[in-house]
Amino acid sequence: MEIALITALGVGGATVIGSLLGFVFKGTSHKFNDIVLAFAGGVMLSAAVFGLIGESLELGGKYALPVCVLGIFLGALCVNLMDRLVPHLHRMTGVDREEHPHNKEQLNKVLLFVMAIAIHNLPEGIAAGVGFGTGNTAEALVIAGGIALQNIPEGMVIIAPMLATGMKKGRTFLIALATGVVEIVGTLLGYFAVSISTAILPFALAFAGGTMLYVISDEMIPETHSHGNETGATYSLLVGFALMLVFDSLVG
Repeated sequence: MEIALITALGVGGATVIGSLLGFVFKGTSHKFNDIVLAFAGGVMLSAAVFGLIGESLELGGKYALPVCVLGIFLGALCVNLMDRLVPHLHRMTGVDREEHPHNKEQLNKVLLFVMAIAIHNLPEGIAAGVGFGTGNTAEALVIAGGIALQNIPEGMVIIAPMLATGMKKGRTFLIALATGVVEIVGTLLGYFAVSISTAILPFALAFAGGTMLYVISDEMIPETHSHGNETGATYSLLVGFALMLVFDSLVG
């Protein structure tokens, strides 16, 4: 339990670290953000495929394949429904970091964008917590580490739009902190869910993997390919994927 709690704080705290970096490096270029975010996407992709979905197939027994496929699609559907409940905004939509809009409409757009990220943090946190159900703490930490790594550039990205609307730094930080708290809650939910019943573990692992695959495909890859940095972002994703593959082999 202690290691899961520390991990939850680490996963959520990564968003806070990213937010603090966002205050310091407010003028980072789209190219830098795309490269870092793509690397994090590769890390998450590897963690989803080998750490979550692969484990689901190994632990699923006789019905491993149908349970795994069902879990993947339901996980993706869950995040998709969240997008529909909260009108979906891709990163930076409607607010250029170099502009300084002060009207209520722009502020509402920014807060909606931040809320969408916070909602996506819940299934990501669940994925981090579910990983501990396999009993392989080292691998679970690798999965959580991959998610935490993705949270750092995400935390950086959410700061600039809020500051651009004229929002005070204190309030900006508190809102960023709240998105990290959501991830802490998700991590603990995932951990306790598989602790209560190991029977649901194969499905839970696949479900968590599906949520991560959806976020990578729907959010991270489109964002990193929307500013003319497609080639760099692609290779950065491959580096992140390969690095996690090496880590997974070492702890496996």
